[in-house]
Amino acid sequence: MTARAGRRGRLWAGIVLLIAGGFVLGIVGAFVQAHRAVIEGPWGVLVVPWGVPLVWLALVMAIRGGVWLLRTRGGGWSVTLGWIGATVLMSAETSSGDLALSGGGRQLTYLLGGVILASAAASLPLPRRNLPVS
Repeated sequence: MTARAGRRGRLWAGIVLLIAGGFVLGIVGAFVQAHRAVIEGPWGVLVVPWGVPLVWLALVMAIRGGVWLLRTRGGGWSVTLGWIGATVLMSAETSSGDLALSGGGRQLTYLLGGVILASAAASLPLPRRNLPVS
């Protein structure tokens, strides 16, 4: 096996691993995005949805980590592909009528914001390599 074929095999293994990681992040994110803090005060009730920004942060970090790991934007798009696949799967109704992601405002914000952030994070330029000083 040549060195080029070995590198290609490692690249494909990394892509599959990143797709799987994005898929897991999408499944976990479908449940975490629903978390919120309810604060009751003299002014009334304040609801702070902390799950959505937490999942968005994890998504952007995973995508940039995929870019860094594979040294190509394909690593970031692999994570994005896995996340979108899981998110679509979790928003489909099961045979018993259950949904992990319904059609509410918070869920739509999660989906739209996640797609925008994922696309932006996967499209950013690659990190620069430090070149030796001569």
